[in-house]
Amino acid sequence: MRRIEESELILNPDGSVFHLHIKPGELADNIILVGDPGRVDTVAGFFDHIDFGAENREFVFRTGSYKGTGFTVLSTGIGTDNIDIVLNELDALVNVDFKTRTVKAEKKSLNLVRIGTSGSLQKSLPVDSWLLSKKAIGFDGLLNFYEGVETISDVEFEKALTQYTGWSPRLTRPYVVEANQELVNRLAGTNLHDGITISAPGFYGPQGRVIRLVLENPDINEKLSAFHFQGDQITNYEMECSAIYGLSKLLGHKAATVCAIIANRKAGTYSKDYKHGIKALIQYVLERLSK
Repeated sequence: MRRIEESELILNPDGSVFHLHIKPGELADNIILVGDPGRVDTVAGFFDHIDFGAENREFVFRTGSYKGTGFTVLSTGIGTDNIDIVLNELDALVNVDFKTRTVKAEKKSLNLVRIGTSGSLQKSLPVDSWLLSKKAIGFDGLLNFYEGVETISDVEFEKALTQYTGWSPRLTRPYVVEANQELVNRLAGTNLHDGITISAPGFYGPQGRVIRLVLENPDINEKLSAFHFQGDQITNYEMECSAIYGLSKLLGHKAATVCAIIANRKAGTYSKDYKHGIKALIQYVLERLSK
């Protein structure tokens, strides 16, 4: 059995995993992922009690329970590069024996739900609404570093999208991955829209924003909004979902994303008080996962 070298899986002196500062046994099976470290205690504020917690850079975690169901809430910071750290270290915490540095014979599957904020690409998806991402499109390229991408991605969707948008060969190839259907069913409700989410590798140019720099494809958002594939439309932008879906599928975990729409790019509108909606969305997700 292969031993994972110290340089490949780095552990802290206290036995916690390098970036997240979580120790084996401190992680619940249900994990809420948030981008903002300041939102961790907002989520944990709904818990009945908190058992474990730590902070390191943008990574903050609390583990406790909500109505008798165990939860960990963890901040990821911004971007799919951080998700690469988060997903690999979460998986190691449950599927690697830290003493022998070998992969466990029996694997554990975690429930991972991202609660975030997002910008709409459709006028019909208004500010302050909630969206459940049934598919994610990765513009970031992260998943292409791992073997097996073709087995979990929607290749036909990818081909249609790149052809329709005139995708530049200088850009990384997009990948399309579905959410876990079991989690989607648990989270779905009449107060949630569903759609297809783009995870962009930046906030400005990669999401079609212009400040001073001219875009390589200036009509990209118009093309993305108008694109249809097998009856589906692209609904929104954010920055983490695709890597969560892709790495979760490759590692055997379940993942879904729900976002509060705080901006409508087509209408040019922005939420006046999105934090109130985020708190309501957090409680909604906790209720759904604790049933």
